[in-house]
Amino acid sequence: MITSISYGQTTTYNQFWNEVQFTRTINEKWSTELDLAAAYSSTEFSSNIFQQNIQRSARLWGHYYYSPRWKFSSFLAYNFNKDVPEIGQFKSPEIRFALQGIYYFHKTGYTLSTRMRMELRHMRSEDGTYDNVLRYRQQIKYLQPINSKVLREGVVYGVASDELFFKSGTKVTGLSFFDRNRLNIGAGYLYTDDIQIELTYANEYLPRDEENQIVNAASLTVTFNNLFKNINKKLLHKSEPTKED
Repeated sequence: MITSISYGQTTTYNQFWNEVQFTRTINEKWSTELDLAAAYSSTEFSSNIFQQNIQRSARLWGHYYYSPRWKFSSFLAYNFNKDVPEIGQFKSPEIRFALQGIYYFHKTGYTLSTRMRMELRHMRSEDGTYDNVLRYRQQIKYLQPINSKVLREGVVYGVASDELFFKSGTKVTGLSFFDRNRLNIGAGYLYTDDIQIELTYANEYLPRDEENQIVNAASLTVTFNNLFKNINKKLLHKSEPTKED
């Protein structure tokens, strides 16, 4: 679940993003992930963050753990950006495919990683035609456990990252090569080894053809690992006969 407040040069929108992430371990090398998300926004005439549902999306991941330092991933996603003239948004369905690699610099007491992602975005423009947009994203991320040297149940950690976005120029996304910069800083908590909560502040700078934008977002992310598998285990454990039985 992500809550954000977005600021443009002339107009301010308050937004609420929510995302549910389900990951499932297949074996030591492979895992899958399903993300379901929606976004809501205020308008120029209403401060209600749920005034308009502006986007719904679904994303299916495949993750391959090549080594302790390298993780390779790919996803296929569908984003439906609704027609919301009140915030200057037009109807723009999008199919997105991405290839991603993460390299981890494992250090004693903290983890530093760099993420490389190439996205192919097939998007509908305002005149009804579709454009293909290539976007490259480069991120560096720092993660520091606070009350332990490793991430495990009951551990609080700090996290900070910065990411640069570069894209091809099209009608639907504009002609600028630099898409945006995203800075994140915050903290997280591992409620269990399979449930993780993370609260961060995000700042985005988005240069656009008509005007630049700045987005400030407070984000709350909840992640579930092997949720249905763990529920099934608990149900089977409860159904097992005891010695008294």
